[in-house]
Amino acid sequence: IDSSLYHQKYIYTQAKIINNNYSKVFNFLTINKGENQNITKEMAVINSLGIIGITENTSSNYTRVQSILNKNSRINARIKGNTSYFGTLKWDSKDYNTVQLHDIPRQAPLKIGDTIETGGKSTIFPEGIPIGTISKINSGNTADNKVDVKLFNDMSNLGYVKVIKNLHKEEILSLENNRNE
Repeated sequence: IDSSLYHQKYIYTQAKIINNNYSKVFNFLTINKGENQNITKEMAVINSLGIIGITENTSSNYTRVQSILNKNSRINARIKGNTSYFGTLKWDSKDYNTVQLHDIPRQAPLKIGDTIETGGKSTIFPEGIPIGTISKINSGNTADNKVDVKLFNDMSNLGYVKVIKNLHKEEILSLENNRNE
């Protein structure tokens, strides 16, 4: 038996949202799990429909989560089924149901309705977590190539979430930050 097939990479912890902001420029959520439940900074927060945000600050029993509806949020994302085209998910603070995917290469074949998912190019989100669908493509083939993405989640109506801990995060960061280059 090849035991490497069963090597666990992520731990999921269920939590409940006890506070949710979605109408400001810098939005945060609070969940009812914290350090006592092994929640730390920079962990992914998702629900059954897709991404919610990233843990930002913890106390013993609670965690503040930076929402994807936060001007400072930057998440690696890609077009589902086309793993070679990546971009950065940001929010323009206009509509709590829509975020923007920036920096997609000009040659990427984009269509209204294409599904956008996490790209897996970070130590926070596993690849393939749903985000939403392309709802608007900016006219013109600009270098920025920004598209609007309608979120699968209704960010004004959230209940339970899962917090994802990447068990390989420290090893990856240690390797990438090795100064012997």
